[in-house]
Amino acid sequence: MKKLFIVLFSMSMAVCFSPSFAQDAKTLEEKVDLKEVVKVDVYYFHGTRRCETCKAVGNVSKGVVEDKYGDNENVSFIEIDFDQPGNEDLVEKFEVTSSSLYVYNQTDVINLTTYAFQYAKTNPDKLRSKLKSTINKDFK
Repeated sequence: MKKLFIVLFSMSMAVCFSPSFAQDAKTLEEKVDLKEVVKVDVYYFHGTRRCETCKAVGNVSKGVVEDKYGDNENVSFIEIDFDQPGNEDLVEKFEVTSSSLYVYNQTDVINLTTYAFQYAKTNPDKLRSKLKSTINKDFK
């Protein structure tokens, strides 16, 4: 039985590393219709005056985007002070009335505000995990 396993393993390795196998894999990859890469924006809206929880939501969210996706031009963190002139269009687009956290993939808006404010200070790792999973769903 052991000899049979060794023979089968050796044969499979020879096939996998053969030049024709690599060419077939490349051809297959070219034929597969890959999902178009989606741009994801993480919007953190806040007022000029912020409480500690508001600051924590911004810091945790910004940290996730910078640390996990800093080299990915398709993911960005956008901080908006809704009290400042010039931000009215975005405030209206997202129907912002108070500090908020949204993930936007150019089609869908996912509102993570309640979750963010529940965990930003008490369990920031839980918020980090939720934000990563929300962003990653667009790259699968």
